[in-house]
Amino acid sequence: QVKLLETGGGLVHTGDSLRLSCVASGRTFSNYAVGWSRQATGKEREFVASISWNGYATYYAESIKGRFTISRDNAETTVYLQMNNLSPEDTAVYYCAARPGANAQAMDVLSADDYWGQGTQVTVSS
Repeated sequence: QVKLLETGGGLVHTGDSLRLSCVASGRTFSNYAVGWSRQATGKEREFVASISWNGYATYYAESIKGRFTISRDNAETTVYLQMNNLSPEDTAVYYCAARPGANAQAMDVLSADDYWGQGTQVTVSS
């Protein structure tokens, strides 16, 4: 089992940057693929980015257009989402999820069976 906690959200303006963190407790992310998704108010949750268990492979949704970068630390305790050039369309609650034994691309299909954090709010003003 793994417990996840997202941090780093906040209120920013168009063009600003944020770095979100997803920290594991209980056990590390070893052998887990980890993904970020987001859910705006009144909309379905959508996949954003994911990373393989060893950090060597990453996968991104087309919608972020190269603005975001996912990474993980060497100790496999934390996964980051660097978000640059934010726009109001990025406003959402951002969640991380972990899935044992999965590759990065598989995380683009969201599953309630994954381990999920509680989310962190990102709000981008015009």
